[in-house]
Amino acid sequence: MLAGFLLLIGFTMLIKGADVFVNASIGIAKKLNVSPAIIALTIVAMGTSAPEGVISITASAQGVSALAIGNVVGSNLFNLMFVIGLCAMIRAMPFKAKEISKDFWMSIIATAMLLALMLIGRTYIPRWGGGLLLLCFLIYIVTLIRKAKKDQEANEAPPEEADKPRPFPLIITFALLGFALIIFGGQLTVDSATKIAVSLGVTERIIGMTIVAVGTSLPEMVTSLVACKKGENEFAIGNIVGSNIFNIMLVLGIAGLITPLEIDSAYIYDATFLLIGSTAALIFFYTNKRLARREGLIIVLIYLIYMYLVVR
Repeated sequence: MLAGFLLLIGFTMLIKGADVFVNASIGIAKKLNVSPAIIALTIVAMGTSAPEGVISITASAQGVSALAIGNVVGSNLFNLMFVIGLCAMIRAMPFKAKEISKDFWMSIIATAMLLALMLIGRTYIPRWGGGLLLLCFLIYIVTLIRKAKKDQEANEAPPEEADKPRPFPLIITFALLGFALIIFGGQLTVDSATKIAVSLGVTERIIGMTIVAVGTSLPEMVTSLVACKKGENEFAIGNIVGSNIFNIMLVLGIAGLITPLEIDSAYIYDATFLLIGSTAALIFFYTNKRLARREGLIIVLIYLIYMYLVVR
């Protein structure tokens, strides 16, 4: 009873926090003359990936490294298929931003690296594998920062705003407030949902791939859905793609440095499905240039069928 009540409170904090965070982040992008897609791929993606980071790194430190991998792979699958599918069901999503297409490639590379490390280690990912993921993340983030500086230089004149602009310190304050609500709401949701799952006798892998993965992905989902409803499709997609990159390279990179990550053999199939799904999504966006409502529904159904096979 109490866990269910806390779960509801967590959802409420997530929804309100995401609304405030998206508005503030778009405001920061306008103030700095930086593309909203870049903001989504960096600040917002890192912020909404914080729950995955907390769960996976803590699990690794406590010797439950299988949960760390399951959380990340499950979260990325949820982001890629369920969240993007839901966004398309709300509003058809055109795909135009060059920044996002490049980072979609990076998410595919990150997934391929993870799968390769699983196949090499067989039963665990060694510490050097975590170090390699972290090194690639540092190279990636430096590239994004350079891109943001170029955007800022190319847009020296501040954009015209119909409404009276808010002071920059106030925008930052709202961003931090929204971020705090997302993090605390996500943590409260995960803790409550996990207690419910454990009380029902669910296995560790299923908890990692479903309850924990979905719970830690709620910030990405709510943030992207709110952005999509506001017509900020590039922001919504950028948040998902950026979060998936952060989850694999940064979160598993740090977790892998703490301790070798134990591999459940079933995770190899999950990572393979994630790689196929990421590649198919990129090809689809390149060919159709948009994701229609019907196509979003199909993606969501495919995800639900796969998760049914996971838990059966």
